[in-house]
Amino acid sequence: MRKIIVSMTTIIALAACTGQKAGKEDPATDTAFEQVADRFADIEVLRYQVPGFESLTLQQKQLIYHLSEAALMGRDILFDQNGRYNLAIRRTLEAIYTGYKGDRESADFKGLETYLKRVWFSSGIHHHYAVDKFSPGFPQTFFADCVKQLDPSKLPLREGQTVDAFLAELTPVLFDPTVMPRRVVQSGDGDLIQASANNYYGAGVTLKEVEDFYAKLKKPGDPRPISYGLNSRLVKKDGKLIEEVWKVGGLYSQAIEKIVGELEKAAAFAENDAQKKIIETLIAYYRSGDLKTFDAYSILWVEDTVSDVDFVNGFIETYGDPLGMKASWESTVNFINKEATKRTNTISENAQWFEDHSPTDPRFKKKAVKGVSAKVITVTMLGGDCYPATPIGINLPNANWIRHEHGSKSVTIENITEAYDKASQGNGFNEEFVWSDAERESIRKYGFETDNLHTDLHECLGHGSGIILPGVDPDGLKAYSSTLEEARADLFALYYLADAKLLELGLLKDPEAYKAEYYKYMMNGLMTQLVRIEKGRQVEEAHMRNRQLIARWVYEKGFPEKVVELKKRDGETFVVVNDYDKLRTLFGELLAEVQRIKSEGDYNAGKALVENYGVKVDPELHAEVLERYAKLNLAPYRGFLNPVMKEVKNGQGEVTDIRLDYTEGYVEQMLRYSRDYSFLPTYNN
Repeated sequence: MRKIIVSMTTIIALAACTGQKAGKEDPATDTAFEQVADRFADIEVLRYQVPGFESLTLQQKQLIYHLSEAALMGRDILFDQNGRYNLAIRRTLEAIYTGYKGDRESADFKGLETYLKRVWFSSGIHHHYAVDKFSPGFPQTFFADCVKQLDPSKLPLREGQTVDAFLAELTPVLFDPTVMPRRVVQSGDGDLIQASANNYYGAGVTLKEVEDFYAKLKKPGDPRPISYGLNSRLVKKDGKLIEEVWKVGGLYSQAIEKIVGELEKAAAFAENDAQKKIIETLIAYYRSGDLKTFDAYSILWVEDTVSDVDFVNGFIETYGDPLGMKASWESTVNFINKEATKRTNTISENAQWFEDHSPTDPRFKKKAVKGVSAKVITVTMLGGDCYPATPIGINLPNANWIRHEHGSKSVTIENITEAYDKASQGNGFNEEFVWSDAERESIRKYGFETDNLHTDLHECLGHGSGIILPGVDPDGLKAYSSTLEEARADLFALYYLADAKLLELGLLKDPEAYKAEYYKYMMNGLMTQLVRIEKGRQVEEAHMRNRQLIARWVYEKGFPEKVVELKKRDGETFVVVNDYDKLRTLFGELLAEVQRIKSEGDYNAGKALVENYGVKVDPELHAEVLERYAKLNLAPYRGFLNPVMKEVKNGQGEVTDIRLDYTEGYVEQMLRYSRDYSFLPTYNN
């Protein structure tokens, strides 16, 4: 619940022209750095660079190397979490792709290739963002013929299963749109657990059973509750609900053992005793599955503000669970960007001022903000739910009591935002959707600066602000928790972007700069993020719901005074902001209400806010936006390839350096990862 995903707000300023080269030389190869690696369906795959890596010490590089290996070892886990057939489908498609003897230029094979690329990108058969199941671009008969032409030993057959039985089991999952249609369903009156195709719950488990199961475990009034259900799948065996814990010796053990092995190697290169203790505690958690040990690890991790190298590794974010309890596996490895961190240090040093001056009810404010640390980082490896689709900012830990007692750690991933920025030349987006030259010039002049500052404020202050009142269930907002949490952090950032305090602190130099972010945010929330939704669909993803909720709410509340308008020009719709001061006031009013909802655990009010403003799509406006966007030939989604890390050894086998290679292609990286980092059985249920 603490992860910023790049949105159309960022793409406005940062979308790329396909095939464009950045003007820098690749330090690993002394060749021009090819930023765009691939383009397919609605996705563009980019490469990111790691400036400053060469200047790290050998010890730091070796620490990063082993943490990065650990970041790749859990790849299969996310595939299986996203759907119980994902590994079977991925392995089958890879076997077809690598062994196909027919015409590889045929429409059917090209359709299969695109489908496989989408499966790789989304870690499964459902869209990584929109969560709908992909439609194969090849016929069922072609798939069956390809499977039957393979050596059965190349297929992920169950024990004793025939090829025909295998096809009968897998074919509906791929081709029937009514089978497992959505990875996660987060709203509606039906059973959200049974409607969701993810693999966090076993067959036959119902929403009521899940809620009752965890309600019995929770201790009312517990000031330091563990994150119940975070690292397990809840299944029904012999009519009884049990948790299958993700740990060494438990579910996903084969991959977790590999993660632990690399963490043990990394510990030998820790920069200091505190960092070594963090790694050792994470290992202990992976071995035991004990969530109290996870809390101990989280406290040690958040209190380490000295180490230059840092990482995230584990079951962290809960967006994929309709109840916001069970976490997907993810990892990032990074080191600090010391110069850029001066900006976030300024923010964190003044956290109490921002908390005190928030427009929220004093009852919901922290009297003493503790341990808010923030930094700008350079990422070196992405894994699990952070790859290939990549966050631009992270704030952890998620446990509210740890945040309250020990603080939080926020990061802005600037080499990722820089990668978007380098790919921003002449895409035509602003010319198509921005109202006038005045707004376009503001975006050109201040867009990158205010984007990064919005991320800083969102992560460092927004997620870390406010309190939950004693006795309120931290999971009480249920399916709406993620959306409301992201709205709270976004609103906090938006409100303060226009504050004179930022000028006083030197974070902005022009009092008009915030308008660039305000305009982009409103245009995105009201209109342009709709390019990510298929015609006829509603908004499902939590970040998109958050942005529409905010934009639609302030548009409606400001409608009598025409604070924001949707104006027509030559038959096309544009967002026009008439009163930026009043817009800021409305952001503050909504922030106060969302904070109240979270602090009091007001489920009904939270549900009404999300359902009334964050979900429904105007079909006429949607059709218009899709038509206008199609003319630009841009990909609405982006992700990244990782650099290849290579150990350099001397004649005695000693590591003398770690070098990065940026030349690997998308297909090559995905096939290599499937070959070298795939440890789980095909079926884990």
